[in-house]
Amino acid sequence: MKQPSPRGELSALVLSVLAGTVESGQAALARLDVLAADAVSRTPDILQDDDLQLSLFCLYELHYSGIDGAGGDWEWDPDLLRVRHRLEVAFEGRVRDVTVVGALPEPTSEAVCAELFRMTGEDGGPSMSRFAARTATQDQLREFLVHKSISQLREADPHTFAIPRLSGRSKAALVEIQADEYGNGLLSRMHSELFARSMRGVGLDDTYGAHLDAVPAITLASNNLMSLFGLRRRLRGASVGHLAAYEMTSSQPNRLYARGFKRHGYGADVTEYFDEHVEADAVHEQVAGRDMAGGLVESDPRLLEDVLFGAAAGLAIDTLMTVHIMDAWEAGRSSLRPVAVAA
Repeated sequence: MKQPSPRGELSALVLSVLAGTVESGQAALARLDVLAADAVSRTPDILQDDDLQLSLFCLYELHYSGIDGAGGDWEWDPDLLRVRHRLEVAFEGRVRDVTVVGALPEPTSEAVCAELFRMTGEDGGPSMSRFAARTATQDQLREFLVHKSISQLREADPHTFAIPRLSGRSKAALVEIQADEYGNGLLSRMHSELFARSMRGVGLDDTYGAHLDAVPAITLASNNLMSLFGLRRRLRGASVGHLAAYEMTSSQPNRLYARGFKRHGYGADVTEYFDEHVEADAVHEQVAGRDMAGGLVESDPRLLEDVLFGAAAGLAIDTLMTVHIMDAWEAGRSSLRPVAVAA
């Protein structure tokens, strides 16, 4: 991924360390730890903090495609991991503050699935998909794709980290879902490739990370949440719950997004990604709820609360992101940061 622009003192030093542009690497790492501790103590809300969210995103990116100029050894550098841990503790704590988990159901597959359908069926705030279908301008639809590009150009990857941490029925279900996300072995059918095609169809750069500078902290937080869950075995239940909620809230919204793009005259090259999810996720939601999430809880009832927390946390953070976007649009301004959007 191309190195993004820093958003504050911490992210500037993170990027400089990764690029090797500091005079003393060890002194810079020590300084980085002090800066991270200070930034965490001073932030009014880590979910809305551009500097902290970008720093965490970049540290997570070392476990994905990497960042231009950053050597491979940084991925497991203990000093960087210490800094990442500081940010994660504050981030997870804040996520738990804004997440409400209801009464726990019985630890059975059917009960867990029913509770997940109840949670995802509740009205959690404004509907961006309905707005897209009926009202959104072409510029707003392009903004929507820019926000989505941070996750959708690597769509399945954060949840794939959970595969080796599961077993039995839940593992098989997760593999079934992920195989479909990766196009069942066909590059042209990978959902990330379909999304890239949508971006090209509206004149946007489809390079992974090309729009990172444009998205606000809450969009990065939504993505960082998936990495937090995926990269920690302790939170494997939360990763499963997050994916289950995502699949259960995907089919109908994607139908509406497709309608919005068609309303502006866009063709199959743009809408295929959304049309594909209407069908795929209608199947995935059953597999995710009963076999993946429900199967995991039946095999290990201790993970029941984690599964529901992961689902509720994903819904809560995505609601905050949607509120940010919709508030901006209703005020007649862009929901993106004031940087040029790559075409």
